[in-house]
Amino acid sequence: MSVITYRQALRDTLRAEMVRDDSVYVVGEEIGLFEGSYKITEGLLNEFGPKRVRDTPIAEEGFVGAAVGSAMLGLRPVVELMTINFSLIAIDQIINHAAKIYGMFGGQTSVPMVIRTPGGGGQQLGATHSQNIELFYSFIPGLKVMAPSTPAEASSMLRAAIRDDDPVLFLENLGLYNSKGEVPDDYAEPENDNVATIGCAGIAREGSDITLIGYSRMATVANQVAEKLQEEEDISVEVVDLRSLRPLDRQTFVDSVKKTGSAVICEDDWLTYGIGAEIAASIQEGAFDYLDAPVRRVAMAEVPMPYAKPLETAALPGVESISTAIKETLSAVGKRVG
Repeated sequence: MSVITYRQALRDTLRAEMVRDDSVYVVGEEIGLFEGSYKITEGLLNEFGPKRVRDTPIAEEGFVGAAVGSAMLGLRPVVELMTINFSLIAIDQIINHAAKIYGMFGGQTSVPMVIRTPGGGGQQLGATHSQNIELFYSFIPGLKVMAPSTPAEASSMLRAAIRDDDPVLFLENLGLYNSKGEVPDDYAEPENDNVATIGCAGIAREGSDITLIGYSRMATVANQVAEKLQEEEDISVEVVDLRSLRPLDRQTFVDSVKKTGSAVICEDDWLTYGIGAEIAASIQEGAFDYLDAPVRRVAMAEVPMPYAKPLETAALPGVESISTAIKETLSAVGKRVG
């Protein structure tokens, strides 16, 4: 096994897929000469040339639309958007075209494209550049939405997204790019067939007292919470990493809640109408008779993200707020805490 960053896992896997399949190309703002705002496309222009590494004007609606058309004609575009906030400029192309074409035309053509885009707060980028609006796209049939939390997941899930015949929104939280983790030694080889199953959640850590559910950055925070509570309070937390938001693997987290009897959901987006609301409803439908306490949700403050660092930190969920929710839930059902 090798230890690499999340950023390197994405870059190396993208390159490997371009080597493996000539129909894969990348397109976006400043991804060529500048090598991308977050350096995921570093070195690709020199290796593959301008036909397969396409710099574009600042016109998301235009180049996302062009990618939809090229996908219909047999190519496999990987679109890089500088931030998920800019996807709003192309939301018509994503929701009304990419997601609808296969169904509207009776399966005569598919749209095998990937839209890679970072999001999330914590980087002091202000309210219009720090949002987690994946809910907009998770709501839409015809799209697949993936949210890896580790370098190993980033690699296997990006490979799956590129090879899939449906449009995929691939979410990369800004706070994860420099995080490190283990990957197989051959992860960057074009022949590697370690392809994730889209729509499959994972048990990131087994436990017996309570289920903690998260995705993307919050899945990594959930593991930190679980480790802290095990060491300090002898609380055994089972961590479920959703990995995919559409399709959503309800069975994995419902089975976990049946096992532990209680659940806390943590998410980087807003509480009202959030991803956590869908998870909570699914738990109520699938594991109601097993619940010892109401499902708790921990999310960011319902405000536009502040720029000032102390306010931004206060607005985001973290280890302490999630730990408090877990201990309060367990105390309410009479389980020993501490």
